[in-house]
Amino acid sequence: MTRLELKNHQVWRDLTEILENLDTNILVQEHLNQCDYKVCGYWDEQDEYYETITLPRPLEAKLVSSSIGVTHAERFLQLKFSLIADGADVTQMQSNHTQKIGELVLVYNESLEFIDENWLLDIDSFSKSGTD
Repeated sequence: MTRLELKNHQVWRDLTEILENLDTNILVQEHLNQCDYKVCGYWDEQDEYYETITLPRPLEAKLVSSSIGVTHAERFLQLKFSLIADGADVTQMQSNHTQKIGELVLVYNESLEFIDENWLLDIDSFSKSGTD
């Protein structure tokens, strides 16, 4: 039986190269612009429903993790970001401070076309005026 070790496989080198050359910040900013910094139909962890949540601006995203997924029919890339808001738009914060307000997961197919999103927001970390 042949023993296969993925740690030295070309797929990992290729994936590393792709991720190093991919401007993930542009992907997030495009996504935020397309949704006009709004999340619609959001259920929080306490099962409270928000029809629309308006995210604070400016909003910075930092790549936390990336992964690939493979099913029988498809392959995809999943990128997880921390969302960080400027303190001026965050409740109980002084100006020029930043605070993590949540996470965003973006999923793309193998052609780097958007497939899905997943939001995990700390609603209490930013102004209730941003929720409808």
